[in-house]
Parts: sequence; C-alpha cells; structure tokens
Amino acid sequence: MTQILRADKAGVTRAAALLRGGALVGFGTETVYGLGGDATNADAVAAIFHAKGRPRFNPLICHYPSAESAFRQVVADERARRVAAAFWPGPLTLVLPRQSDCPVALLTGAGLDTLAVRVPRHPVAMALLREARRPIAAPSANRSGQVSPTSAQHVMDGLNGRIDAVLDSGRCAVGVESTVLDLSGPVPVLLRPGGVIAEALEACLGPIRRGGPSAPDDEALRSPGMMLSHYAPDLPVRLDAAAVASDEALLAFGPKPAGGLCSFQLSLSGDTVEAAARLFEGLRWLDAEGRRRGARGIAVMRIPATGLGLAINDRLRRAAAPRDGGADA
Repeated sequence: MTQILRADKAGVTRAAALLRGGALVGFGTETVYGLGGDATNADAVAAIFHAKGRPRFNPLICHYPSAESAFRQVVADERARRVAAAFWPGPLTLVLPRQSDCPVALLTGAGLDTLAVRVPRHPVAMALLREARRPIAAPSANRSGQVSPTSAQHVMDGLNGRIDAVLDSGRCAVGVESTVLDLSGPVPVLLRPGGVIAEALEACLGPIRRGGPSAPDDEALRSPGMMLSHYAPDLPVRLDAAAVASDEALLAFGPKPAGGLCSFQLSLSGDTVEAAARLFEGLRWLDAEGRRRGARGIAVMRIPATGLGLAINDRLRRAAAPRDGGADA
C-alpha cells in the first residue's frame, strides 16, 4: 500500500530517503502533484513510466531547489538566466542542452541531448528537493491519460499501491502544469502554455515562437524543442531480429543468438522495466561501438508489446523509421 506522509520535517525526511533509495513519491507543487523519482537513477525513472502506464517515453521534467543547482547540469545562456531570475521559483520549465557531465539518466530526457528543468515555488517541494540532494524527475502523479492531480487524494485515487508514498502537501494553488519554454536553439519556442503566461515571457525575452518545429505526433515524443532525428542512432535499426548478421550490432532482450560484431543486453530475464532503464544507454553504446567496428546496422531482438514494452517498441519504431530527408531528417 502507498503511504501518506505528513508535510512536516519527519515526513519530508522520510520522503527524501525513499527517493534516494530509488522509490517513487508523489508530492505537491504550486502547479499539480508530481510523481517523483531520482532523475539520476534509470531504474527509478523506468518505474515512473511503469506506474503511470505511460505508453511513450516522453521526456520528464527535472526539479531542482535552485537555479544554480539546475544550471550546473544544463547549459544556461544569458536568456535562460534572465527568465530564471524573473520566474524561478515558479511554474516555468526551461529546455536547455545537457552539460557533457550531466548525471541525469538518459531515460529521463528520452535519450536526447536536452533536459527540461524547473525550480518549483511550493515550500514543501523546495524542502523535499533540498533534502533529497539530487534532481527529481516528476511528471504529473496520475495514470497516463487521466486528469492531473491537485491533491494527495487525487494521487491516491489513481496510483494507490503503484507507488511508495505521497507527501500530502495540500491543494495546488495554480492547478495547471508549468509553462514549457525551449531555449535550446536560437529562437525561444513556447512548447506548452501553463502557469507563466506567454506575454510575461515576451516582456522578458522579446518575441517567442508558439509551438514546436515538427508535426504534432513528432512533438508528443521529442524532448521539447528537438526534432525526431535526435532519437535515431546513426546506424540503421532493424527490428524483430531473430538472428544477427556478422556485420551487425545486436540490441538483445533475453537469451541472444550467436554472431554479430558486438551486443548490448537490455534484460537477460526479459524484464521490460529493466529493459526500459537500459534502452537509451544501449542504443548509444551500440551506435558508437558498432560504428567503431564497422557495423552496417543495429539488429534489435523482439520485445513483447506489454507493460513498458509498448513504450520501448514505440521508441524503437521511431529509431528505425526511414530517413528520407523529410520531417525526420
């Protein structure tokens, strides 16, 4: 059963300890309740997707106790520092390039080179983040496709028994998700309206483009501000492979066939949660090692479309999509 923790010092300390141990904790912010997990722990992040029943690996927002702590892990230009000074703590998420030594798990950012970061204004969330001493990935604390929660009871209604605890932080003041602003490119892009209105951002930054650069289906899966091509390795990807050629690299799931130039095991036991945690690391490693060894492509063993297998297969289909110079190029 899921614990309900009071938002006092003991409750915050307990919630932070659970997060550091890889557990999942719901907690309130000024926008909606988030489903928190250690953003540096790929297993914890995979558990977030599993608990939500999330069918795709959308990038998750990382929460920090201060702008300084966030900007140690992303590349913040003058624009980012200006809006952070104006709106943080608060309901604004910034999408920025990852630092080369960023400790956040690749799965948190859906395997891409950007990261969505936020400093929430809620005092309980701030206390939890300071006590946790690490970035906390936190999408809304509801089952995928359901209404976002604004109270601890809402979280329990959807996730009781699926997560470890809820830190009862009271009702959320804003009640809608944070605004997401992409500053990873030369032109600011408003990817999601939310608690900070566009007019306020334009007063701070100047003109802002509305919407992402890609088709709606593309936009739903990319890290905000990134094209789908950033999901794909350089080597072509072949799905549902029962065998591996001598000039291919292999992304394995369960007992693997003989052959291939190199391989990366997602889960020898066939656990889709473990596989999800290792997916992006495996694709990146095989792409680099395969190219170093002269591989012509990456063969991917069949992964069942159950549980997180749905999200894994969705990601792999996109990685294997034809590259014809169109929208995905």
